[in-house]
Amino acid sequence: MRSRISIWLELGKVKITLAVSITTVTGYLLFTTSLDMDLLLTVLGIFLLASGASSLNQIQEFRFDKVMDRTKNRPLPSGRISLRGGLMVTLAYSISGGTLLFLGAGWMGLALGLLAYFWYNIIYTYLKRITTWAVVPGSVIGSIPPVIGWISAGGSLSDQEVIPIAAFFFIWQVPHFWLLIMKYGKEYESAGFPSLSGRMTERQIGRMIFVWVSGTALITIVFTFVGPLDSLISKAGLWISTAWLLLVFTPILNKSLSGFQAGKYFMKINYFVLMAVLFMCLDKILTKTIENLF
Repeated sequence: MRSRISIWLELGKVKITLAVSITTVTGYLLFTTSLDMDLLLTVLGIFLLASGASSLNQIQEFRFDKVMDRTKNRPLPSGRISLRGGLMVTLAYSISGGTLLFLGAGWMGLALGLLAYFWYNIIYTYLKRITTWAVVPGSVIGSIPPVIGWISAGGSLSDQEVIPIAAFFFIWQVPHFWLLIMKYGKEYESAGFPSLSGRMTERQIGRMIFVWVSGTALITIVFTFVGPLDSLISKAGLWISTAWLLLVFTPILNKSLSGFQAGKYFMKINYFVLMAVLFMCLDKILTKTIENLF
């Protein structure tokens, strides 16, 4: 049973889907501090639906995964589960996730969840086989869960505050993925995927990453002015986090990237997003606490 559960979790890419669930919570808490059953149902629904999308993606790409060192030990290419078994897990994840998402966020939340599912498994999965720029439209997927959280809390898709929320969770994913390409580009090429590492020098990729990191910083600053933030503490936290992000990424502009460790920078942008999410989640709570004190 432990082995089976481990395989199911691997198929669902549980670490990634947990992160997706956290962004859903962020969207919810940016609207309200009132926690109810809708939040739990929505988060569980997103977690399971995203797990279903990840599982289906591994079915779609298991032949590619076989030839990449980073992915060859996944359940399907390693033979620990059959394609039929993987499909059953995918259906269980997807049907249960969609049902819970509908119960928590209604028809609109379910529609957005299915849009992300479709975008990931049909559009993005196809595009990354034919273009090195697939991550740009692919990053739309990451902007949807926080919007679903916003809707589950009582917000509307027509709210202006939804735009900066979606923009923030869209843009940071692009440099995040390209840092992976700097580290694993040759593996992607050997598996038959078009990769920036095969078309651009490391220095060119580094400069492009810095442009997108700067874009992430700009969107974050704009977010503090036009987004749904109320607390000055949260805004200051985002300003400081943004300054730190730009500071730690300036070495990527060096003429020589000899000894450059893309994995460390990959973690640094993750730390930035973690800090940003923390300040976003605490915003309404901090505001309410300060109001109660005075």
